[in-house]
Amino acid sequence: MSLQPAPVTFEHLRDGLGIGVAEPRLSWHIPGPAASQDAYELELDRAGVLHRTGRTPCGDQVLVPWPGPPLNSRERVTVRVRVWTDGSAAPSPWSGTSTVEAGLLDAQDWAALAVGPAWEQEPESDRRPARVRKDFTLTKPVAGARLYITAHGLYEAEINGRRVGDDTLSPGWTVYGERLRYYTYDVTGHLTEGRNAIGAWLADGWYRGRIGFDGGHRNLYGTDQSLIAQLEVHHTDGTTTVVATDPTWQAAEGPILFTGLYEGERFDARLHDPSWSTPNPTGPAPAWTPVATAVRDPRTLTAPSGAPVRCTQEIHPVSVTTTADGRHLLDFGQNLVGRLRITVSGPAGTTVTLRHAEVLQDGELATRPLREAVSVDTYVLDDSGQQTWEPRFTLHGFRHAELTGWPGELGENAVVARVYHTDMRRTGWFECSDPMINRLHENVVWSMRGNFVDIPTDCPQRDERLGWTGDIQVFAPTASFLYDCAGMLDSWLTDVGVEQLPDGTIPWYVPVIPGGPQWTPIKPGAAWGDVSTLTPWVLYQRFGDLELLRRHFPMGRAWVDLMASLAGESRLWDTGDQLGDWLDPIAPPDDPSAARTDRYLVATAYFAWSARHVEWAARALAYEEVADSYRQLADEVTEAFRSRYLRSDGRMTSDAPTAYSLALAFGLLADDQQRQSAGERLAELVLADDARIATGFVGTPLICDALTSTGHVDVAYRLLTQRECPSWLYPVTQGATTIWERWDSLRPDGTLNSSGMTSFNHYALGAVADWMHRVVAGLEPAEPGYRTIRFRPRPGGGITWAKARHETPYGTVAVSWERTAAGVEAQVTVPSGCQGVIELPGQAPCTVGPGVHHLATGDLDRTAA
Repeated sequence: MSLQPAPVTFEHLRDGLGIGVAEPRLSWHIPGPAASQDAYELELDRAGVLHRTGRTPCGDQVLVPWPGPPLNSRERVTVRVRVWTDGSAAPSPWSGTSTVEAGLLDAQDWAALAVGPAWEQEPESDRRPARVRKDFTLTKPVAGARLYITAHGLYEAEINGRRVGDDTLSPGWTVYGERLRYYTYDVTGHLTEGRNAIGAWLADGWYRGRIGFDGGHRNLYGTDQSLIAQLEVHHTDGTTTVVATDPTWQAAEGPILFTGLYEGERFDARLHDPSWSTPNPTGPAPAWTPVATAVRDPRTLTAPSGAPVRCTQEIHPVSVTTTADGRHLLDFGQNLVGRLRITVSGPAGTTVTLRHAEVLQDGELATRPLREAVSVDTYVLDDSGQQTWEPRFTLHGFRHAELTGWPGELGENAVVARVYHTDMRRTGWFECSDPMINRLHENVVWSMRGNFVDIPTDCPQRDERLGWTGDIQVFAPTASFLYDCAGMLDSWLTDVGVEQLPDGTIPWYVPVIPGGPQWTPIKPGAAWGDVSTLTPWVLYQRFGDLELLRRHFPMGRAWVDLMASLAGESRLWDTGDQLGDWLDPIAPPDDPSAARTDRYLVATAYFAWSARHVEWAARALAYEEVADSYRQLADEVTEAFRSRYLRSDGRMTSDAPTAYSLALAFGLLADDQQRQSAGERLAELVLADDARIATGFVGTPLICDALTSTGHVDVAYRLLTQRECPSWLYPVTQGATTIWERWDSLRPDGTLNSSGMTSFNHYALGAVADWMHRVVAGLEPAEPGYRTIRFRPRPGGGITWAKARHETPYGTVAVSWERTAAGVEAQVTVPSGCQGVIELPGQAPCTVGPGVHHLATGDLDRTAA
């Protein structure tokens, strides 16, 4: 076991290169055997000048303030830490070193212009994308080099014929007019003294490509396709050469004939020169012409706060079926988001076509759910023999693929599916004795992976793929257990704040695009707008980031103030368009908001819940007077809710599971008697329907907790383990490998749901996984950042064992339990610097320190391993 702290990390990033804050916060794990940290000392090496803080009495080790002068642009600092623990007079050994390097922190650091093709293009057409390039000479040896780069559209850069980075779809999707993300790459190894060349592939992406439903819209952010790049080469003599995009660059069409996020990509290898980005291109010579230039306000350029999109896995087909007409149908055994890589040889001019779909219908690709996202890639072979190709600027949601035009036999490794998503660090795992529930949990993980593609989307396959605020609002607790998504969601929440209307309205989805009469103009809607209050609080609880809570507090406060103005003195939000309990199973395919529960009951419940969260956030931020005012508001709304929606006999005016779940989970009932009555009625409703799901987007994440909190955990397990439609396990019985948008996206008779809104990869209804982590396994934070962990498994549902593990900001937390003849045996792991509270069935809570602890019901002896 290590006696030194783990190396320091910076903010929520895995790599400190190109960081966009001048005073990055620092985190570390203290040595394994230690119970607590008494003090720390940080050492900063700034170009050989050492700065040490000295012994700093403090127990903090997560997001500790930067201890020295702010970083300058491009400044590189090496950091290490040592700690004093458990009353020891001597410090630990120093940690290993970590390096942080600032990006371009000031607008005046940028010299690059936006450059792109100057030829005329029809704005509403499928425009052929360009490549841009520049030759340059370095007259001195290279000591180091950085490329700062972004685009209007998407880019993939090359230097001297070698690709820069391994990310894709960069710079991602932000509210481009206000925030355009740039990335920093260490390209020292790409360069040489003498002649060099730099170039970039460009694509429309979200910037000017077609996005949105009902035909979508092009050119939402502009009509240009441009690169903004600044290569800074540092020489051994201390001088710097800057190669920035400017009028000396050239542009030409490339071998990509068209590419779109929804449409797919068309590539003609006969037009490709692999040496195009070298000083001596040898292939077909395109007509390079001077670029068009434009000025981009550098104040809008921002460094990333999370990871980019990358390929994280490769999957080979589990079966290949060849049809009578020569087509190949591939099943990859997993619904995924990504694209195919093919290795093929054949005559020049041969065209291979790749089509994609999530499911089959009558043995063929079922493409109707894709709507207008045709998801077709084509590759035209050249005469170079065996060639490998993968699209660059598109993604598809699929389990099945169809290949037509394949020359000769389809080899065993000729086609592989490459999985893409934001490259977040995996932090949470769950497993139990029921294989069906394990598959359900795995489906949740895959749906998160497929929909965390730079922003949290609703679905990854059809002509939509938008950052719906309601979906992530209900799923954030699950997401923040499974992956370290703090940096990614912090960035997206920043855009939510940018898109918030002056009156406080939160859009249905962010970034905002035109959405037809139901979604445009933007209107305030409960559950969706409450992402502004609930999700920052979830991230604070899970990651312990108080400054994240502070940054987003004004957004949430403005949202609650809007609800207060809409409700008026009655404190009832009973006006306007509301989606309510979206996708209640009884809702007809053409009206997904037609639910059992009154939509205004839902709206007022969320009004109370968000007001309460603003109170809690203000209290955490030490805004005491503000907290007091929102406590009063929350109390008033809660009383108004009861007066309007709770009948004198204890029933809700909407006698439906979602109504009771809201009242219980949001603390809207006055006393234990009301809670018990509501819990009993909720259990009755569930059992009367044989524990089939009767809730939509709003009620589904809450119902198991509502039942559990009122002594009906057995009924919650009945819901979890039900296999008949609608239920969580019904899709599993149908072979699902992701979470569906509708409970019956695929009906028991094998037909597709007739709605035009039928996705087979939609994480929202997978929010039950949070309950599985906290109740089935029994692991949840009792203090922000898991500084205190509650271990409280509540076995049931025939499950004989369960376990969960989570990588917290402080280290690994784990729990496992198993039923025995004598009761329940459990083992928990508490990381250094934390404490755990263990509560097994029938036993009083007990507190333990760091280490591995064993406990059994009927046996209060605990041992640390």
